[in-house]
Amino acid sequence: MTNSKFSAFIALIAFTFLATLLAEPLAAQEGAAQAKDDLRIQFIEVEGSQRVEAETVRSYMILKPGMTADPVLLDQSLKSMFASGLFADVTIRRERGGLIVTVVENPIVNRVIFEGNDKLDDDDLYEESSLRPRQVYTRSKIQNDVEKFVELYRRSGRFSAKVEPKVIQLPQNRVDVVFEIEEGETTRVRSINFIGNERFDDDRLREEISTQESRWWRFLSSNDKYDPDRIAYDSDLLRRFYLSKGYADFRVISSFAELTRDGKEFFVTFNVEEGDKYQFGESVIDTSLKDVNIKELEQLIRHRTGRVYNSKKVDDTVDDLTEALGSKGYAFADVRPRVRRNRKDLIVNITYRVQEGPRVYVERINVNNNVRTQDRVVRREMFLREGDAFNRALLNKSERNIKALNFFSEVEITETPGDDEDSVILDIDVEEQSTGELAFGIGYSSVENLSTQFSIVERNLLGRGQLLSLSTSISSQRTFLNLRFAEPYFLNRDLFGSVDLFRTTSDYDTEAALETSETGIGGSIGFPVAEDARLNVFVRLSENELINDAYTPQFGAYLRPFTELKAQFGYSYTIDKRDDVIDPTEGWDFIFSQNIATPLGDVTYVKTTVVADYYRPFFEEWIFHAKLSGGIVGDYEDEGISYNDNFFVGGSIIRGFKRSGIGPRDIDTDYVLGAKQYLVGTLETKVPLGIPKDFGIKTYIFTDFGVIGKTDVAATNVRDDLAFRASYGLTFNWKSPFGPVRFDLARPIAEEEYDSAQFFRFTAGTRF
Repeated sequence: MTNSKFSAFIALIAFTFLATLLAEPLAAQEGAAQAKDDLRIQFIEVEGSQRVEAETVRSYMILKPGMTADPVLLDQSLKSMFASGLFADVTIRRERGGLIVTVVENPIVNRVIFEGNDKLDDDDLYEESSLRPRQVYTRSKIQNDVEKFVELYRRSGRFSAKVEPKVIQLPQNRVDVVFEIEEGETTRVRSINFIGNERFDDDRLREEISTQESRWWRFLSSNDKYDPDRIAYDSDLLRRFYLSKGYADFRVISSFAELTRDGKEFFVTFNVEEGDKYQFGESVIDTSLKDVNIKELEQLIRHRTGRVYNSKKVDDTVDDLTEALGSKGYAFADVRPRVRRNRKDLIVNITYRVQEGPRVYVERINVNNNVRTQDRVVRREMFLREGDAFNRALLNKSERNIKALNFFSEVEITETPGDDEDSVILDIDVEEQSTGELAFGIGYSSVENLSTQFSIVERNLLGRGQLLSLSTSISSQRTFLNLRFAEPYFLNRDLFGSVDLFRTTSDYDTEAALETSETGIGGSIGFPVAEDARLNVFVRLSENELINDAYTPQFGAYLRPFTELKAQFGYSYTIDKRDDVIDPTEGWDFIFSQNIATPLGDVTYVKTTVVADYYRPFFEEWIFHAKLSGGIVGDYEDEGISYNDNFFVGGSIIRGFKRSGIGPRDIDTDYVLGAKQYLVGTLETKVPLGIPKDFGIKTYIFTDFGVIGKTDVAATNVRDDLAFRASYGLTFNWKSPFGPVRFDLARPIAEEEYDSAQFFRFTAGTRF
């Protein structure tokens, strides 16, 4: 082989080798392209769907026709379809260049059934359920419902409750869902203990919390059932109590409950840290607002240097300052107290920083969930209107006003941003409750013996906030019947208007051999004249009758039987600054009233009465109460005062004497004649006996004193003077499970020989 041929041969071999090397990547690329075409999804076919359209099934797929069958996307598609809640099972397989999606649809709920429930009715459980007829059934929904039902029973004190769900298959892929419930016994609180308390013992702290220990006498209470939410609320109550007593560093370290071995009761323990007792130190107001009189604002501070620290007084001061500044044109004033504790001297210095807050206006007010009550009934209790500057203090007062209506079991006002940056939307969420009441009562007293009461009341007539009531009371000495209609916003203004039809009969057989009756109609209008003051104006037209079967001429015209027409006009002015209307512990109130019988009737007189009360706490749970009351009646046409228009004092006014046991009296017949004027005072102190608060027993020591006299009867046998009377004694008030009970034990220490004393006085009653 020549060199040229050899060279050509070598070149041929090299070319062939090189061509082979170049051909392999090209073949690999062609193979990869062919493989990718084989994995490309040509179509997606749906099998097994009944209610759900095939296109709807495809919409839940991440993979679409034309895409490569990526395993990651295939897994995501499966998860997306299960997450829809429409399918009980899903499988995806590759076939004929496409995907075959086979689904098993979840069934449709036909009915939701509860069995075994007695303490909680079906409506309560159904409200908590996420399953509804004609909705898709899923396992997650039924599991969630079981958890909700168990929690609902736990909140009602039944921790051993069990809920077992069962699914009954029906034709056409429908199911009945049955919850079999075993409610179990009520889990009560055996004992409540405290750790770390030294200033107040366990019994005292138990009185301040809502949870109670299970005892036989609490059979009408539900607060002895274990409720974890109530325990959390009790921690806050303990904090409020200690902060009101000066313990500014107080904290609840922990609260826990331990179930007994039989699973029927809990041991509840609060671990607390009391800290030291503080007093108020320096209190100042720091403001950047112009034209603000700091001296005037300082008068609104409710606490003084040297007094025991009380956080509630700080909160009240913030509200007062905010409201006062708002009334002066600073609607956006922001009052923030800066509390500085001096742990060395145990004093709390407070600086109230008053600044211009963000300008926020009320865009809209929504009233939600009121089915029966009209929106305007709720809106008129608001101190804020659309377009007003937002004020936190006024919002809080509005919420208290709505709650005070007693039309709703729950009231909550929430704030959400409005359409503009400087606007806010107020949502008033309410939960309505029954406003009708049908009551029958039985009472007994040492004066009137057995008495009965009946009443039917609707406090929210037709959802308009109006009141309609019919009440009657019958005893051995008095019968009363009254029909009342009241409109709290008469003429769409803050005017409380009412109309009454009434009839009253009184038998004075123990004081005098006579009877009186009054039948008539009356109306009144009341309105506020200040924050804590109201004026009430009334008119009344009535026919009055006196029956005296034992009339003798010695009394002249005074006790002669008569029938007369009485046309009255009157008013009352009330100031109430007490901390609580029902059970006050601090503050004062004042009532001034006048009743004028006009010449339009047969009698003419002016009757004036005054009542003032003062309450002041001292020591622990000791409450001092002072009361002064008086009255005077006079005839401005010199025709004399009728018997039943006089004052009769005794009984509950000056304890230790019978009803009408003091005052002018005919000593020959022992007739009580009534008086034209009186002045009575009371000094009373509530004395704690160490009895748990839930017993409902309150004890008072008292002294009553006063004068009463002046009558139109002029005879030698009539005793009439303004002699001083006084008594002392004990009063026991018991808020029993069956109704209020009161015992008065009193002794006169200053009396006249013709007075009628009464050592023991008893009243009791119940309603059902």
